[in-house]
Amino acid sequence: MAECKPCVTPMEERLKLTKASTTTKVDETLYQSIVGGLRYLVHTRPDIVFAMDYVSRFMGDPREDHWAAVKWLLHYVKGTVDHGIIFPKTGGSRLQLTVFSDADMAGDFDGRRSTSGMLVFLRSALISWLSLKQKQGKAVPKGPLL
Repeated sequence: MAECKPCVTPMEERLKLTKASTTTKVDETLYQSIVGGLRYLVHTRPDIVFAMDYVSRFMGDPREDHWAAVKWLLHYVKGTVDHGIIFPKTGGSRLQLTVFSDADMAGDFDGRRSTSGMLVFLRSALISWLSLKQKQGKAVPKGPLL
């Protein structure tokens, strides 16, 4: 895949995969090895998190259509090797952790549920994020963030 043609999206648009696929089986060890290797990349590449989670669902019985999605992701990585989280070197050894959070207060018109969001930065690098719909009648849990 080192000489593959790069692409601009981590996953094919509107891709729908299933565990009940009837396409040809692929080498399970190779599939798991590639997906496992890409799993390490997720720590500095939040742009591939969704695609990685999606293809990871099929580790137990990978098929040709699942493999095609992994290859698409490899094409994307090839074209975006300069992307990623960078931890800038700043003066001194002081690490500053900054957290931002917000909620839209019943922003979901159908269910009247709120969406909460959170960003965690180490210096100026985003290291963690969260976005989720709150459960009906429940507030955001209190307690430590990390």
